[in-house]
Amino acid sequence: MKNIIDEIRKELKQNADEKTKKTGQNFFKEKIKLYGVKTAIVNEIGKRYFKNIKNKSKVEIFNLCEKLLQSGYLEEAFIAYNWAYYIHKYYTPDDFEIFEKWVNNYVSNWAECDTLSNHAIGSFILMFPEYVKKLKTWTKSVNRWVKRSSAVTLILPAKKGMFLDDIFSISDSLMTDADDLVQKGYGWMLKESSKQHQQKVFDYIIKHKKVMPRTALRYAIEKMPENLKKEAMKK
Repeated sequence: MKNIIDEIRKELKQNADEKTKKTGQNFFKEKIKLYGVKTAIVNEIGKRYFKNIKNKSKVEIFNLCEKLLQSGYLEEAFIAYNWAYYIHKYYTPDDFEIFEKWVNNYVSNWAECDTLSNHAIGSFILMFPEYVKKLKTWTKSVNRWVKRSSAVTLILPAKKGMFLDDIFSISDSLMTDADDLVQKGYGWMLKESSKQHQQKVFDYIIKHKKVMPRTALRYAIEKMPENLKKEAMKK
């Protein structure tokens, strides 16, 4: 089991280049620990090595994911979160504690936050919708990535038109957060929800536009018709 981690790291180093590393860092305000491997190659490596472990138990796979996460490298985090998603059919309610631990302890940038939240945690919530109430507690965290995850996790359900009241509740809790990445997170959630519930989301935005940061508002109305956008953007 240790050998597979060593082999992945060896291959990531072999595929690293300085140009990709420099370009990758430009997407983040904070300093990111990077090998400098293109995302398509990272995904290919992850899928290929997953074939070697797909028959392992869920516990063993989660343990391997954690080993990757402990390195702090972005590329290893992508592989770990993808592996966690690949076994989503086998999720059970107690897996929520694992995901909560990962968001709190390992997520350190928006890309990791969105990869874990959109896929693994989002799929978990679709399977166990009663855990939305746990998600709502994340909005009170002091950790910016936990707060962003509380919204971004519902992107997948929002596309299906689900959890509208919960989406509004989470938006209420995050409404005046000063962190632009938290604002963008719940704005994105509202945008996806608007595809199925345009009028209700528009009415919500109009109701709160005096206190909603412009960053969140712009994200939320991005897919709306021009006339609604103009109305929402009026001072």
